[in-house]
Amino acid sequence: MVRHLRIFLEAIKFEHTVFALPFAYIGMLLAAGGRPRWDQVFWITVAMVAARTLAMSMNRLADRDYDARNPRTANRPLPRGLLRPEALKGAVGISTLILVLAAWALHPLCAALLPVALVFLIGYHYTKRFTWLSHWILGFTDGLAPLGAWIALRGSFGTREDLPAWLLVAAVTLWIAGFDLIYACQDVDFDRREGLYSVPACFGVAAALRLARLSHLGMVILLGVLGAALRLGWPYWLGLGAVAALLVYEHRLVSPDDLSRVDIAFFNVNAYISVLLLAATWGGLLAGGGGMAGVR
Repeated sequence: MVRHLRIFLEAIKFEHTVFALPFAYIGMLLAAGGRPRWDQVFWITVAMVAARTLAMSMNRLADRDYDARNPRTANRPLPRGLLRPEALKGAVGISTLILVLAAWALHPLCAALLPVALVFLIGYHYTKRFTWLSHWILGFTDGLAPLGAWIALRGSFGTREDLPAWLLVAAVTLWIAGFDLIYACQDVDFDRREGLYSVPACFGVAAALRLARLSHLGMVILLGVLGAALRLGWPYWLGLGAVAALLVYEHRLVSPDDLSRVDIAFFNVNAYISVLLLAATWGGLLAGGGGMAGVR
């Protein structure tokens, strides 16, 4: 049983939950002025783990034929037969039920909007089959994490006071899209052969890396606007400066002629970025005392 669980967690890359979870916490902290209740922290965590398990299980199911033909992914548990499709289908069903429960526990509006989130969680896996915008669609799907946490605490998403949540959505969209563009460069030949619409396949690796840099520049600018709007304190700006430096380092690791260090850029650096931004935001709230007062 333990072995099967380990194989399942490896298949869905459970440890990569660290990419999106800190941004959900950032949305929660900003909405609560840095002081969320423990039950809110618990249910947001449950919702995030369930949503990512659902999304990654669907990803492995949707892409299993491609993964089997792609030399880079052919060693994954599902193509190798170490994991049955029924196990992933069961994970999709169970995760959906847990996500529904968490949404209801958090706020009625979260439950009402959940079908929209499910469309993205399930549908984004298929977008590379027909549009090169798939990188930004993936980013927006992850960007729903801080928005969902914000709605869970504030109960709204369409007023002027909800602007910080949308700045976070846009920032996460650009961040995820940027490093997904880098990651997709590894599969440029495979994507072209299979007729998949990634940016590297459609426009070349050099263009993809340029768009990744622009996306990450936009992310830093948006986070700067967020900090100014909420009058966050010095820890936030120190953290944002460190994030900008990490992004520069990430882009220096790869070039059109050398993609050998993509895994370092994708896994290590981005994990540091998300955790660092969470700590910086929390510190900025405590030091600045801004929070929602900055947009009222």
